[in-house]
Amino acid sequence: MDSGEKRLNELGYKQELRREMTLLKTLAITFSCISVFSGTPLYGQSLRYAGPATLIWGWIAVTFFTWFVAIAMAEICSSFPTTGSLYFWASHLAGPRWGPFASWCCAWLETIGVISAIGAQAYSASQALQMIILIATGTNKGGGYFATKEVFLCMYVGLIIIWAILNTFALQVIAFLNIISIWWQVLGGLLVIIMLPLVAQTTQSASYVFTHFETSPELTGISSIPYAVILSVLLSIYSLYGFDAAAHLTEETKGADRTGPIAILSSFGIISVLGWAYYIALTFSIRDVDYLYNVDNETAGALVPAQIIYEAFYGRFHNSNGAVAFLCIIWGSYFFCGLSVITTAARVVYALSRDNGIPFSPIWRKVHPRSKVPTNAVWLCAAIGILLGLPILKLDLVFTAIISVSTIGWVGGYAVPIFARLVMVEEKFKAGPFYLGRASRPVCFVAFVWICYACSTFLLPTFYPLRWKTFNYAPIALSVVLTLIMIWWVLDARKWFEGPVRNIDLPERNYENPLIQTNDQK
Repeated sequence: MDSGEKRLNELGYKQELRREMTLLKTLAITFSCISVFSGTPLYGQSLRYAGPATLIWGWIAVTFFTWFVAIAMAEICSSFPTTGSLYFWASHLAGPRWGPFASWCCAWLETIGVISAIGAQAYSASQALQMIILIATGTNKGGGYFATKEVFLCMYVGLIIIWAILNTFALQVIAFLNIISIWWQVLGGLLVIIMLPLVAQTTQSASYVFTHFETSPELTGISSIPYAVILSVLLSIYSLYGFDAAAHLTEETKGADRTGPIAILSSFGIISVLGWAYYIALTFSIRDVDYLYNVDNETAGALVPAQIIYEAFYGRFHNSNGAVAFLCIIWGSYFFCGLSVITTAARVVYALSRDNGIPFSPIWRKVHPRSKVPTNAVWLCAAIGILLGLPILKLDLVFTAIISVSTIGWVGGYAVPIFARLVMVEEKFKAGPFYLGRASRPVCFVAFVWICYACSTFLLPTFYPLRWKTFNYAPIALSVVLTLIMIWWVLDARKWFEGPVRNIDLPERNYENPLIQTNDQK
């Protein structure tokens, strides 16, 4: 029996999903969930808040602290290779007294975050497609077609439906598409990183890219330098999460107790390097900073990286074909990312409904008899993702609210099991093949503090003065949803929700690893 399946049985679950994913396929889906180009829509805002130096060096600082989170997650994943991942971890690590409450909080934070991420990727992909159509039909200055809000919403809904349809096939189909994705993003990312500065006739100096600091209070309304710096690195925080996708696939992955941690750390390491290089390439290729935000420019000031790419190719070749090709690379990245995010979201909903943590759980935990995919969970996630996009017709800052809710929920869900691992008695931890030993506590401490900081920054207003059209609605939305969830817990759920529910009865035992001993063996 596969080591991951043995551990799953020991934790009280029978093997229901098809375990046929290899390391490459799991890595591909995880890599797609993070995505090299995910922060593209936030680039223009980050550059305007505090200039290029803060954006570029902020990425390095965020990467450093996020490594602690990834390492802490990898250790826990090695011990608990289950689809329920975060909330399952929280339940076991918090102990019998606090486990149900910790599991409840973590499960709903994770669910909110991962489903909101569907909307974030659909919005980003629709915006990239909007730019492709505009530039291909003549640009904003040449009479090109700029999609209206109604058409934009149709693209948003259409993408989510396509992702949901593809996710109803066997996971091998998604895995195959994501193997294409990993090559698409790596090769496409390298092409953009290398070629864009070479194509651009006018480039910025290294001193501008790495040392120039400049706030724009007349445009953002923010005159405080520390506040501007905090908002400038939101791009990096948003771009560097999602590596827990490997954990959600552990019940479908061979040797998941080893494969899961490898996929988490490898995907994060690759993205942290390629993402940084991508934003450096964009910044070097800027021609005129002020013109990037002009609503009368070729891209209507709607997406700053699209304007940078257009200027580079049009300035060199006097046509926009290259810009369209590069934007198609970026759009493809969003397409594959959204496809993987729905895969992850469906596994989260399936696992939680398997433990009766969602209303109408028997419906959402059904697995298709042939494809072995939680099809109902897929379409539930898609439907909620579509509903999140409906305010596009009325509010301009829908994307800001969606990514804020997504980041706080998804990354906030990391905090619960990491904190439980930090405070638990070390002798009670059942170590897997990837074990930090004495380094575990300091790693978890730094990871937990960083998560608290990262989540709090996404609650801040991003423009001043505060108005209805510029307000960050994420705090209100989260407050309402989390209040309802806590009321549900106090009035009802605490009486019956006990966290993960075992569906087989086997004694739990420790790993026997010749290289790494568990605490009981010591």
